[in-house]
Amino acid sequence: MPPNPAHQDPAYRRALWIVVILNVGYGVLEMIGGFIAGSQAVKADALDFIGDGAITFLGLLAIGWSLAWRARSALIQGIFLGLLGLGVLGTTIVRVFERTTPDAGLMGLLGMIALVVNVVSVLPLLRFRKGDANMRAVWLFSRNDAIGNAAVVIAAGLVAWLGSAWPDLIVAFGIAGLFLHSAWAIIRDARADLKAAA
Repeated sequence: MPPNPAHQDPAYRRALWIVVILNVGYGVLEMIGGFIAGSQAVKADALDFIGDGAITFLGLLAIGWSLAWRARSALIQGIFLGLLGLGVLGTTIVRVFERTTPDAGLMGLLGMIALVVNVVSVLPLLRFRKGDANMRAVWLFSRNDAIGNAAVVIAAGLVAWLGSAWPDLIVAFGIAGLFLHSAWAIIRDARADLKAAA
């Protein structure tokens, strides 16, 4: 390891604290808003925010650990993200059979605020996205949020235009798929780091 590895950079710690505070804080507000709006996509996005905050906090704790332990932390993050994806997939399937059209205006507003929150969170992380498995996991979580937010805004427009719940449900399925894809990438990287540490 170089004498001052990126994962020990004080700027990285500050970036992680910004991500934790913004993600958990807005995730709770967005979850409440998701229930009020009746939007599965907004609730999935809120769950992603809260999960990101919790997992980023784990990444913050892991900064001073050895490569093997940081890789184990990333492995836990990947498994957690995979479980989130399966949870969103399951609840969205249930909602297919009890379709109600969400409040498109509130849904779009929550998505726009979420996108701003995410851009503020992601910008400090940009230069740390190519570190070890733990750093890449934090980056992927944050990137997923930004993609999910943009999709929620688009879905809100389609819900308003079509008067249908399907755009909301399709975006929720898409967010679940993104969770599962990123979970696989994080687990793969963590296993590679574990092999390197061994």
